Amino acid sequence: MAAYGLYTHIRTNQRRSIALLIGLFFLVYLLVYAGALVGEAVGSAEPVNALMRRALADALYASPFATAGTALWILIAYKFHQSMIDAVTGGREVTRQQAPGLYNLLENLCISRGISMPRLRLIENESLNAFATGMNERQYSITVTSGLVHKLDNAEIESVLGHELTHIRNGDVRLLVIAVIIAGVISFFAELLYRLLFQGGLRWRGRGDGDRRGVGVALLVGLALILVAWVLSIVIRFALSRKREYLADAGSVELTKNPDAMISALRKIEGRGELAGATSAVMEMCIDNPRQGFSNIFDTHPPIEARVAALVQFAGGHDPGPLALPAAEETMPEPLPAGEQPPAPETAAEGKRFLPERPPIELGASERDEPGPWGPHAPRQ
Repeated sequence: MAAYGLYTHIRTNQRRSIALLIGLFFLVYLLVYAGALVGEAVGSAEPVNALMRRALADALYASPFATAGTALWILIAYKFHQSMIDAVTGGREVTRQQAPGLYNLLENLCISRGISMPRLRLIENESLNAFATGMNERQYSITVTSGLVHKLDNAEIESVLGHELTHIRNGDVRLLVIAVIIAGVISFFAELLYRLLFQGGLRWRGRGDGDRRGVGVALLVGLALILVAWVLSIVIRFALSRKREYLADAGSVELTKNPDAMISALRKIEGRGELAGATSAVMEMCIDNPRQGFSNIFDTHPPIEARVAALVQFAGGHDPGPLALPAAEETMPEPLPAGEQPPAPETAAEGKRFLPERPPIELGASERDEPGPWGPHAPRQ
């Protein structure tokens, strides 16, 4: 069915994404069958047809265990994924008192559309990037880097926040987290089988050339299925990311009514979003991923040029072309709420940390009590 308008495109994309997610689950069972086929080929000496029948029976027997294992993996990620991401990136939650301007920009966007306020997190990093995480309303968070806060103006930061809010509104974050988890399961077991075969040594029992030929064919089929499952899991995972970036850009413009700010934000972020030490799974969730794959097949994001061209064509924005960032002495300060004066020059000196040192992260630990509807309550005087 053709899609007309932003919300129709969102619904169409959600249906396609669910189909892709089902495809990922299918790849888990395909990998189980491939592993069973390799196991039968290594452990017995029969014609290839007999080996494939026995492998199918083994896979059907193991399917409930594979389903339970995948579900357990998803449950662990549901509970601890934010803590694990914070441990990798160094992100920490910030309050209205710590970042009033940034907090107010996000809160105003939420109020304008009746959206529940996600938590706000910040990474002390000079790169320019942002991403959203969470599996439900109690977990949703938007994380930005200090470099993005300092280098973008208020309108551009608001557009970035609108982009990440759109990912949350459209259910992109939840689906992408699940997709990354399932793809991780496939990659883990594909690599495990590969290491068992090629580093553990190949041994099979056979009494004749006919047995050896059957075993060889079964091994080749099993290895081909493992390779196909691994490659398709990566392609599906990346396709989920690419399709959603266009809709998130459009959703940001719908929220802010400012396509030029979204375009200039993308131009400033372009090529400057690398988070040192971040895993590929974290980079896939960012507003831009400068890590590129072979012939764009494994790229998690469409090129900035293509995203800007879409905003120019469909949102009426103007492309200024690639933008240079302000020099060190011209670095933009943290966005301030209306009427508030900027800090004195000596308090905004280059190199000053945005936040004090953070305490160690413990998995599952909450950094503060649950906030009220508009953030944490101010302490009584």
